[in-house]
Amino acid sequence: MSSSFHQMWEELRPLGRDSSSGGYRRFAWTGADTDCRAWFRAQAEARGLAYELDRNGNQWAWLGATTYRDVAPGEAVVTGSHLDSVPDGGAFDGPLGVVSSFAALDELRGRGTEFTKPLAIVNFGDEEGARFGLACVGSRLSAGALTTEAAHRLRDGDGVTLPQAMERAGHDPEAIGPDPERLAAIGAFVELHVEQGRALDLSGDPVGIASAIWPHGRWRFDFRGEANHAGTTRLEDRRDPMLSYAATVLAAREQARLAGALATFGKINVEPNGVNAIPSLVRGWLDARAAGQDTLDTVITGIERAAAERAARDGVDLDVVRESFTPVVEFQHALRDELGALLGKRGERPVPVLGTGAGHDAGILSATVPTAMLFVRNPTGVSHSPAETAAEDDCVAGVTALADVLEGLACR
Repeated sequence: MSSSFHQMWEELRPLGRDSSSGGYRRFAWTGADTDCRAWFRAQAEARGLAYELDRNGNQWAWLGATTYRDVAPGEAVVTGSHLDSVPDGGAFDGPLGVVSSFAALDELRGRGTEFTKPLAIVNFGDEEGARFGLACVGSRLSAGALTTEAAHRLRDGDGVTLPQAMERAGHDPEAIGPDPERLAAIGAFVELHVEQGRALDLSGDPVGIASAIWPHGRWRFDFRGEANHAGTTRLEDRRDPMLSYAATVLAAREQARLAGALATFGKINVEPNGVNAIPSLVRGWLDARAAGQDTLDTVITGIERAAAERAARDGVDLDVVRESFTPVVEFQHALRDELGALLGKRGERPVPVLGTGAGHDAGILSATVPTAMLFVRNPTGVSHSPAETAAEDDCVAGVTALADVLEGLACR
């Protein structure tokens, strides 16, 4: 890796890493998150960039401006990603984009590049939603896609509200809310991210350009039965919500398989959660994604129908709540094509353009800001796991590609 990239990577790598799993637990507004934020600020100040913390807890590092208020509408070129993680997540998901942004700036300075537009590097807060159950909180708040009232109602597994967590971390929760003037200053936002899949590995390309993000959402299924003794209650006398839940997990897999979509129950809470007790409540969270909205609607309808039929059979009550949803994001064709042209100057063949089922801050901002994404090859396709990886040569290729894009956008 380039020297600046390698040094930053080594400094960031131990922050929030769990020694037992080898994965990362960088949850929003925790000690690990504070450490990552301190790292970001140190990188900004070491490069002489103006550091800024916005009303929603997102971090900014400015070149050619001290704040968005110094920037004419649509003039700023912004890059970056996030530093938080899913539970026991990998090292690359999010941080690769932030580290690569600083490294790309270092490369451009090494080239002697003269910027004609303000440049900013951003770390969006709580992208993964691991603590409060809603992804992209920082960017959603800024874009007005999450209301202040709804944000104040978010709670973690221990009952701590988002405002309480922010206040304990030293941030004013009363300040959060839409930030339209800041977003109006952005003419282009380019997010680099490790690919969460194997399309680039299969095509043999180190870097790709995003075409679109599939529509996706999270649904909570509450199955309510009757708690009872596991050793004395006859099978035919039970109202066991675990049976309903288990059948729904299998139904989700089948519905997704038939539709060519993705559906995953990856989180579950059980009450009273005793080995020798029939549960009274099984609460499971469904993540579902598809290439098109009609397909996703079909999958969700099929899963809900299967859940309701099984719950009725088991004498179990069912409630389904959609906790979050992001419609399909088709990245702006003009900016996407411009990235292809800028990167095509160096390559012998066109840079591949590919869709993704993973959500990103770029997808949230795309409704109000011209956005684009670069993907760096993931040789295994594994993500949201300690096994997530990317080769050094590909990371360097990603930095070079991002530098080329920023040079083309901010130096013309």
